Amino acid sequence: MSDRVTTASVTLLDVARAAGVSLATASRALNGSTRRVRPDLRDRVLEAADALQYSANAQAQAMARGHTNLVGLVIGDVGDPYFSSIASGAIRAAEDHRLVVTMACTFGREERELDYVAALRSQRARAVIVVGSRVHDRDLTDRLGAEVRSFEQSGGRVAFISQRKIAADTVVLENRAGARALAEALCSRGYRRFAVLAGRADLLTARDRFAGFREGATRAGVQISQDDVAYGGFTRDGGYDSMIEILDRGADIDCVFAVNDVMALGALAALRDRGIAVPSTMAVAGFDDITTLRDATPALTTVRLPLEDLGAWALELVLEPPADQPRIRRVRGEVIIRDSTPGRARS
Repeated sequence: MSDRVTTASVTLLDVARAAGVSLATASRALNGSTRRVRPDLRDRVLEAADALQYSANAQAQAMARGHTNLVGLVIGDVGDPYFSSIASGAIRAAEDHRLVVTMACTFGREERELDYVAALRSQRARAVIVVGSRVHDRDLTDRLGAEVRSFEQSGGRVAFISQRKIAADTVVLENRAGARALAEALCSRGYRRFAVLAGRADLLTARDRFAGFREGATRAGVQISQDDVAYGGFTRDGGYDSMIEILDRGADIDCVFAVNDVMALGALAALRDRGIAVPSTMAVAGFDDITTLRDATPALTTVRLPLEDLGAWALELVLEPPADQPRIRRVRGEVIIRDSTPGRARS
């Protein structure tokens, strides 16, 4: 029988023997143990592993360390530039720590977050980042909170980019303040008759942005009628349909605020299809400053969020040692005035 070890059958013991070290030293060198290994011994182990084409058993590593090097990213829809930008930031940051990121999309079915967090716990993922608005559903929030506690009790870490509704580290977006500042800026430019494309009524992000915009308008002495508010999908098509609904009501408006940018892009398409000129006849504003706005005509006024940074900051939270209390990192947007709201003289 040949003494040669085939690639498929190479074990950690084979690597240890080839490097002339103990099995424990080889394990610590390859599996990321917190115990230090002398640099010369580590180099010998890595060279032996490379020469033997050793492939570590991820499941065995997880058993030894209590978790894998996997980070789960649970998002709404990878096709939405808001989520894809955040995912890009998290993945770039994960590369610096030699972590593998896997993504799961809920596609607007928030109950799927429960399933994904549970699945990642069973896979011994090191951490989970959940990106997306909380919903007005106490039972669902409580159940997700329980699943998060189970995940953390098993040795993993969880962070949210969302509202602070679950006891976990959270990057909190100041949606209300950003929308309030946007309304005040638009009112200062002479706009007085607003319509709001308010998105889904059960999404807290949509609610907060609508409430903040209404507050800002009220501070400027402008009232927004409920007749000039349309609810719909938190998507491009939702924005299109909501804009058509507002137009069909015959509303007397001069500026439209969509509670996210993809809805605002849908609104621009609807206005174009109806032959309504933007911005000379109708002004439009959004929220988020997604990357695809670079191609929008006219350039869209919005509230800028540092989307890629959000993903990186969330990853930092799950990699830091746990604190006595969940940490909160608050992020306020910046109002960006562009060509879609040039302003008009007050009548």
